[in-house]
Amino acid sequence: MFPIRKARHIFWMVAASLLLVSFGAYASGTKESSSSASSSSQNSSQTSQTVLHWKLADDQPADYPTVKADEYFAKLVKEQTNGKFDIKVFYGGQLGAETQTVQQTISGVIQLNRVNAAPLASFVGDMSVLSLPYIFTSSDGEWKVLYGAPGNQILQSMQKQGLMGLTYYDSGQRSFFTRKTPIESPSDMKGLKIRVQKSPVFVDMVKALGGSPVPMAYGDVFTGLQTGVIDGAENNIPSYVTMSFYQVAPYYSYDGHSRVPEVLFMNLKAWNSLSSAEQSIFKKAAHEASMYERKLWAQKVQTDLKKLQSANVHLYHLTADQVKKFQDAVQPVYKQYSQYSSLINAIKNDQ
Repeated sequence: MFPIRKARHIFWMVAASLLLVSFGAYASGTKESSSSASSSSQNSSQTSQTVLHWKLADDQPADYPTVKADEYFAKLVKEQTNGKFDIKVFYGGQLGAETQTVQQTISGVIQLNRVNAAPLASFVGDMSVLSLPYIFTSSDGEWKVLYGAPGNQILQSMQKQGLMGLTYYDSGQRSFFTRKTPIESPSDMKGLKIRVQKSPVFVDMVKALGGSPVPMAYGDVFTGLQTGVIDGAENNIPSYVTMSFYQVAPYYSYDGHSRVPEVLFMNLKAWNSLSSAEQSIFKKAAHEASMYERKLWAQKVQTDLKKLQSANVHLYHLTADQVKKFQDAVQPVYKQYSQYSSLINAIKNDQ
């Protein structure tokens, strides 16, 4: 009896041992898998928490120099922050007209934006100086100012409105173009309805020249010209070609009244959320994007001029004496912005 009980006891002990070993091996394997899964899940969670999906607005088409520069900027930031900032460029006015996107950037709905300095002046007073007619004497002079102290002062002034200026993009020279007759002197402006950006400076300029300014969204200009709601508008050559304005307003007069730059900026709270290292990355990437955009801009101007040569477009190159008449006519505009006299003088002296 005893031997049988002993045998049974030994049997159950061995069986129990085998069961424990087997269970231990299974538990160990599950733990590793669980640990691995947990680690993977944790890493995934950490990644999703650290990647910030930000928006950058631009009202130009996908192949426009500013949009390509926006995307280049986004690429540099993503690479140099190890993927922490995933910036998507919304081009073609997907997020609204320029003034709308500025408001959205101030509120933080949009983190980054690219807008021309003229409409931006309605929000940032110092920006209006860049729109003053004939304030820049040349392209070299313009970039010396924008990359120098005056340009930096204007970018810094954006903080008062909850924005942080990063850099400037090229927007070339702006001139007038019309539906029926060329503009070769201020007297040719009389009675004409000229589309302008939603900028007080541009409104004042057209009034000083004898025309009737019509503030209008960029996306409505072609239809406005086509239907005769406006008689003309003003812009640079790339915009004139890209938006097909030349098809409905074939008279382009090179008066070169302004060299208003584009501005790349962001929401101030978003800027302040960056570490000092990240802020350096954003600023450096913005400057590199600016240099890249300027190169693309120069190439596009040449390409677009060739396109205009083969189209039924009348290009009028005004003489220095003709341009002088425009310059004299807009002098009263400067008096309306006398509060910015020190900044205006700094810009003129730095060229």
